[in-house]
Order: sequence, then structure tokens, then C-alpha cells
Amino acid sequence: MPSNIVLVTGVGGELGGKLLARLGNNPGFERVIGVDTVPPGRPVLQRMGRAEFVRADIRNPLIAKVISTANVDTVVHAATTCHPAGPSGRTAIKEVNVIGTMRLLAACQRSPRVGKLVVKSSAAVYGAGARSQAVFTEDSELIPASSSGYAKDAVEMEGYVRGLARRRPDITITTLRCGNLIGPAVDTVLTRYFALPVVPSVLGYDARLQLLHSSDALDVLERAVLTERAGVFNVAADGVLTLSQAIRRAGRVELPVPKGVVPSVAKLLRGARVVDFSADQVRLLNFGRVVDTTRLTETFGYTPRWTTKAAFDDYISGRGLHPVLDGDRLAGLAGKVLVAAATGQAAAR
Repeated sequence: MPSNIVLVTGVGGELGGKLLARLGNNPGFERVIGVDTVPPGRPVLQRMGRAEFVRADIRNPLIAKVISTANVDTVVHAATTCHPAGPSGRTAIKEVNVIGTMRLLAACQRSPRVGKLVVKSSAAVYGAGARSQAVFTEDSELIPASSSGYAKDAVEMEGYVRGLARRRPDITITTLRCGNLIGPAVDTVLTRYFALPVVPSVLGYDARLQLLHSSDALDVLERAVLTERAGVFNVAADGVLTLSQAIRRAGRVELPVPKGVVPSVAKLLRGARVVDFSADQVRLLNFGRVVDTTRLTETFGYTPRWTTKAAFDDYISGRGLHPVLDGDRLAGLAGKVLVAAATGQAAAR
């Protein structure tokens, strides 16, 4: 069913906001509505065309009234968060991911006019571990890396989406399992991690990382709205980088630490409000994750314009990251990290 009146959630975020602006400037839509608890950034507000912003919380049942009153026929759920960049309230994020998704899907189910649903999910649903597959396909088992993390939310969310598909088979549902986003304007755990002057890694591990440029993610979301492509699709760039290669390309200095010290280092960075390392993210940096994108190119009809290496290089140049050359300063920072981690471990015993 061609989209006519579109509702986009999560427009206060970078990806949702840019999608709202792009759809708002497409004359093919009668109306484009963006909802979130916070308004989009000023750059989005200045170029959102005919799009409208409605301050609404998808955790509130009133979202159903917004959808029914506006006669929405296409819903894009871009409000999900898998790995917040900085320290965040776990409860609030889980409520948006899980409760918010339940409320939104219930509203879609009750509205006879909704005929298309696009969901931004995460490749984190596959987990990361020593026994993980070398390459995940869309048919791989969903095993989040931890039983209570943000990736677990994504697995629950997809379960609700499958339930809606059974109850409303007339709705075209597109689920996009996106890889780790990166780009000059992206603020995630990884972009903050690679900006550290001294980057801690796990001694003896060199994870394979597959990234996704934010512009490709935006293109895929837009294409899902404009076309009829039902199904689940892995969305990621071609190629991989090992963790050590990425650290060198960013001009950072790697600091391998014993596996047992990693939780203390993560706690230190979280306490300093620098990076919020969840258990899921730590396992990713241990074991890595790579997904197969054949279905994206052959069935969905999209080939990412950026490779993993090119996307990472664009992030480096866009952020203005320069090689860290002051050896004495680096040695001092490395020493402080190790001492703080060791102190934290001793205190925990």
C-alpha cells in the first residue's frame, strides 16, 4: 500500500529527526508527523519542510489517539535505543524500548488504516560470544549477549512485532536489523570509545567489527517507507575491521588489559560520564559480530554506499581526530587507567 500519511517515532534522535526532515520534503506524502518527548534539533526544525512535530510519549496509550485522529497509514518506529552513548537511566530506556513498542504496536493493531510498519531494530539481537556464528543471517537464532541488557530489549521488541504480524497479516512489516552506526554526527558507545586517547581492549582478543554509515541507515529507512519490502533485513556495510585496526586508523593508542580488569575499566569510564559500557557492548568488543547482507541487496534492493572502512574513515575525518603523539602523556593516562582499575577490583573483593 503506498504511504500517504506517515508517523515517525524517535524524531528527537539523529536518525529519526533526519528521516522526518527527508520525508517532510517529499511532495508525495499528504502529511508527515514526528513524535517524541523532546523536539528535533534546530537543524532538523529548519529544514523539515511540511512535516509536523507532536510532543507525545509512545509509552502513553494516547499514542493511539494520535494515530487514529491523523488517519496514519504508515508508522516508522525509530525510537528504539540499543546502546546509549553516555550514562543513562536503564529503567527509562527499557520502558521506551519495551513498553513504548507494546503501546505503539497495540495502536497499530487497533487502527484499520495502518497498512505499513517499519521497525528499526539492531543486529545486537544475535548476541556476541565465543560460540557465535562467524556470519549471522536473518534466520539465525536470536541470543542476546546478556539477560537484562539493551539487546534483550530488541529481542523482546521483535517478538511483539511478530505477534502483530500474526494478528494483522494485512500490514506490511519491515524489520531492519542495523549494525553499529557510525558517522561524523553519530554519538554512540563506539564513536566515544574510539575518540579516547588511550583505548582499552581485552588482552588476547581482536574482535571483527562491521559498521553502518548513518547516511546508509537513513537511505534504508526511507526506502522502506517508499517501497513494499516486507520481511527482516540485516543492514550493515560491506567488509570488516578488527578492533586493533580501527584503533590504529583512528590514531589512538591501544591499552590491552586482562579480561578480569575490563569490568573495572568500564565502571571507571561510566563513572567519569565518558562512555556507558554495558555487558552487551563489552562482549561485542571481545568477540565482534558480522552479519550477512545478501537479502538486503538482492531482495530489499539496496547496496550500502559506504564500506565499513570508508564509514570509519569518514567518522575520523568528520570528528577531526588526530593521532595522539605525546608519549609521556599517553604513558601517564595508561598508568592512571590501570591503577584505577586495579583499585576498583581490590575494593570489590
